[in-house]
Amino acid sequence: MLLIAVSAGIICGVVVVAFFIALDRNLAAAANNSGIWTAPPVNTPLLKRLEALARPLANRLPALAAGELRQKLSRAGDPGNLTPAGFQAVRYGLAALMAIAGLALGLLVPLQFPPLVSAVVSGAVSALLGYFLPLLWLNQRIAVRRQQIQRSLAEATDLLTLVVESGMSLDEGLLSITERFHNALGDEIGKVLREIRLGGPRMAALEHMADTCGVADLHHLVESIVQSDQMGVPIARLLRVQATEMRRRQRQTAQERAAQASSRMVFPMVGCIFPVLWIVLLGPAIIQILSTVR
Repeated sequence: MLLIAVSAGIICGVVVVAFFIALDRNLAAAANNSGIWTAPPVNTPLLKRLEALARPLANRLPALAAGELRQKLSRAGDPGNLTPAGFQAVRYGLAALMAIAGLALGLLVPLQFPPLVSAVVSGAVSALLGYFLPLLWLNQRIAVRRQQIQRSLAEATDLLTLVVESGMSLDEGLLSITERFHNALGDEIGKVLREIRLGGPRMAALEHMADTCGVADLHHLVESIVQSDQMGVPIARLLRVQATEMRRRQRQTAQERAAQASSRMVFPMVGCIFPVLWIVLLGPAIIQILSTVR
């Protein structure tokens, strides 16, 4: 009976949606045939519609929480041009969908508990999972972008040093980075250049990029550039020193990881290789001992 009711509800929903779609098309066709000019329809993305529906709930976020979420979205590269309200709408929508799926799963899957209890528990757990999954995805995306910036920062500093030493300006050096690096670092430098073209101060744009990315080496590099600009020190010499220091830190980090590799290999060896060796070496002896005991 439950499956019949669910199937009937789905069929009714599809029929209602199809009816309204057909009605909209008929009205648009009638307006065109009557000769009255109508504005072309604007295709609103599904994410924007969901954001508009969940805006009353998302706007209740405290200002501090909304600012932190805005900073996280910026560090993640503004995926899908999401605003804090849009991201909260995604969380609410996914939680609702997974809650419905959890309720259906609890009712359909036979368990030792009563169906009502299992449905409520599975629905609540699924809703919590759907609410926190977007946040976990956002943190993972931030970590990936930070790693990309960290890996390409030393090479980008070398390129910037060569461009500046050849007599070009700092803006041209930043532009060469965006043309060479098509990753997270290139995207952040492109944002800096767009902000400068809109009339913003160069050093303020660089400081904002360093604060947004949250990478220590990039923050040190921007601080050095700002200090050299304030004190009148040649930027080319400073960039050369910073590039050498970054290379040294990367080499030191690689050596530390190589030194830790031997200790990390102990657990796979003990857990996977040694049991097989014990079976191969001691297996025949154990079989022979058991046969003699019998």
